[in-house]
Amino acid sequence: MYRRGLGLEEIGRFEDHDGFDGVMLGVPGRGHHFEFTRSRRHAVTPAPTPEDLLVFYLPGASSCEAACGGMLASGFVEVAPFNPYWAARGRTFEDPDRYRVVLQNEAWIPGR
Repeated sequence: MYRRGLGLEEIGRFEDHDGFDGVMLGVPGRGHHFEFTRSRRHAVTPAPTPEDLLVFYLPGASSCEAACGGMLASGFVEVAPFNPYWAARGRTFEDPDRYRVVLQNEAWIPGR
């Protein structure tokens, strides 16, 4: 779901490492990735809040709209943001566990 919705690639995975399975999603060659893990021994109930956000700044209108379409096509549901700031230039999506992703249609400027 995150792979297709955000256009990421699977850059690694592991199985039964000390009782955990995981997959890493990202852009090859970059120094960061998302790592999704699950325990084979302990069930964990998701506990998101409306302010647990992954935020992506996408400065081009067409690239932002394409990314939003990818989110919907991969099973995310568009929701109203808890913080109205994200509604001005962005769209908020929620996964089945209720974790949220914001696609913000502007460039990120550090210190703003």
